[in-house]
Amino acid sequence: MNLNAKIFVAGSTGMVGSSIIRRLKKDGYNNIFYKSRKELDLTNQKAVHDFFKNHKFDQLYIAAAKVGGIQANNEYPAEFISENLLIQTNLITTAFNCKIKKILFLGSSCVYPKNSSQPIKESDLLNGKLESTNEAYAIAKIAGIKMCEFYNKQYSKKHKIDYRSIMPCNLYGPGDNYNTKSSHVIPALIHRFHNAKLKKINTIKVWGTGKARREFLYVDDLAQACVYLMSIEKKILKKNINNYNGLINVGSGHDISIMDLANNISKVIGYKGKIQFDKKNFEGVNQKVLDISAMNNLNWKYKTSLNLGLKKSYNNYLKKIIKS
Repeated sequence: MNLNAKIFVAGSTGMVGSSIIRRLKKDGYNNIFYKSRKELDLTNQKAVHDFFKNHKFDQLYIAAAKVGGIQANNEYPAEFISENLLIQTNLITTAFNCKIKKILFLGSSCVYPKNSSQPIKESDLLNGKLESTNEAYAIAKIAGIKMCEFYNKQYSKKHKIDYRSIMPCNLYGPGDNYNTKSSHVIPALIHRFHNAKLKKINTIKVWGTGKARREFLYVDDLAQACVYLMSIEKKILKKNINNYNGLINVGSGHDISIMDLANNISKVIGYKGKIQFDKKNFEGVNQKVLDISAMNNLNWKYKTSLNLGLKKSYNNYLKKIIKS
């Protein structure tokens, strides 16, 4: 673990990127670089190349992406696939050309097939049809995973590169997006329940039957996993992970129904009204929980319980709306 390594975090203004930066600083790394979207357009290959060439980074965390919930993914698939392909292709190819030896690519559990057996193993990738509501985003992320894998396959020995991909489950926490049209389920429900509480709305409608089950991880736990994974020697990874190809799941290993999640969030916020589930709207796959055996083999485990994480997230939300 080289605390003087020169590190660039792409996507620093997002929930994941900002959390990774906080974790790197907490762990004592003192040579961290990041740029906002206005300062560096990651879809512009020349701009990325010039920036990387000038700084000569040792490590790259790719947390930059166009993200959104079911509604956004379903309405804007062209933007989700094109923008994400541009960002990650520019970053990975330019990193190689500028001799950056280590990359951590942030993927998503939506890359796995819709009807995967539970819990989902890394080996399930590309073994079935994707969930249609986020297919565009998933395909872009799969391309990023495979780019890292194929660069390793072709160039790891000659150029000493080590590109890794981490697949997190659903994330939430500080820096989340609370726009109900583009957010994921936890921030969307926090925002809606809070407003309903203030306005004394008697009933809140939630998409789907409420029976779908999801796994959630507090974003600061993911950030710790990312920095930890980047610090582990390649030979140790190969020793502890079967069929190592640089792809590793990370999560809590536990899932919860959307119905129970909604009830938990309403209790944290203090909303006393009725929760009604709209069966006519999307809810995605029935269940999605990751097999985190590989990370467990590396002695990693999440720390923040869902209940504690929801309380922290609501407190963060309150601070955010007070500032605005």
